[in-house]
Amino acid sequence: MDIQSLIRKIPDYPRPGETYYDLTTLLADGRGFRAVIEELATRYASRSIKKFACLEWRGFVIGAALAYRLEAGFVPIRKLGKLPGETIVGEHEFGHTSEPIEMGVHAIEPGETVVLVDDMLATGSVSEAAVKLIGDLGGHVAECCFVHELVSLGGRKRLEAQGLSVFTLWAD
Repeated sequence: MDIQSLIRKIPDYPRPGETYYDLTTLLADGRGFRAVIEELATRYASRSIKKFACLEWRGFVIGAALAYRLEAGFVPIRKLGKLPGETIVGEHEFGHTSEPIEMGVHAIEPGETVVLVDDMLATGSVSEAAVKLIGDLGGHVAECCFVHELVSLGGRKRLEAQGLSVFTLWAD
């Protein structure tokens, strides 16, 4: 199945000259969504993954389906103030500012093998902050997994420079 054809490109959004890759059209296509989950499940089935840590919100959709399919745990990583209970907080750069993200302090046990999941790899700053949170709780990030990668923004290089494995289904 051609996953690329199911991703809608919206020109001049969010700013003139930029293109937004809308994965909601992929998620809305039952066969396409299933193909993505099955391909990722095949990749991780034999790797003893204990948790899929997922970035808000499209990462939740992909990661939750993947965790369910592989009988692994699902760990949400959200914007600050969105999770109940005690959390661990990290920050990532966003333009000229930084934005905090958080994860529950009991979400990952020391030594657990974790895959970080999101829909899109752009600059890698949010993923980098999430990997740090996972590591701070003693988790081991086996791989950072994305459906789509915007190569020109350098996220893969940023993550690989830290010794992380990066996998994407499609790069542009």
